[in-house]
Amino acid sequence: MTTLNIGIILGSTRQGRVSPQVGEWVKGIADARGDANYEIVDIADFKLPLLGETDSYAEAQAWAAKLATLDGFVFIVQEYNHSLTGALKNALDSAREEWNNKAAGIVSYGSAGGVRAAEHLRGILGELSVADVRVHPLLSLFTDFENGSVFKPADLHIANVNAMLDQVLAWSGALKTLRQ
Repeated sequence: MTTLNIGIILGSTRQGRVSPQVGEWVKGIADARGDANYEIVDIADFKLPLLGETDSYAEAQAWAAKLATLDGFVFIVQEYNHSLTGALKNALDSAREEWNNKAAGIVSYGSAGGVRAAEHLRGILGELSVADVRVHPLLSLFTDFENGSVFKPADLHIANVNAMLDQVLAWSGALKTLRQ
């Protein structure tokens, strides 16, 4: 079997966001495993305009091309107003077939662990034919962040991240056979 490529998608674009800290932490855990190629995919780097608002062909093509190189995903999702960010929803909507028949894990954070954002994401992923896995590390703004801005995760989350990655890799490998 070929080595799988897993994108760790940062789901926020706002100034002062903490998703890069969480993404780098997940990537560190993932890279230590040595079982796949993991990379941070920051939606802010793609400068996606709102879908349908402007001529976004070049940006959408670059985004779709990046997604096409990936076999699976880990979404770093923060909860805003009981849901996921508009930037992440726009990024999800800015591609279609490139999502199909792949697997995804979710690492969420917020005042309630980001669970409501993650549940909204699961519905969207289903429509995009992305199989989301069961294990879902939840991070609390109260216990895993200092002053809401410095990420200091409890060690107990490492086991959950590894269990989620086990499932993402298993499903990504199985679904890759559908795309070949």
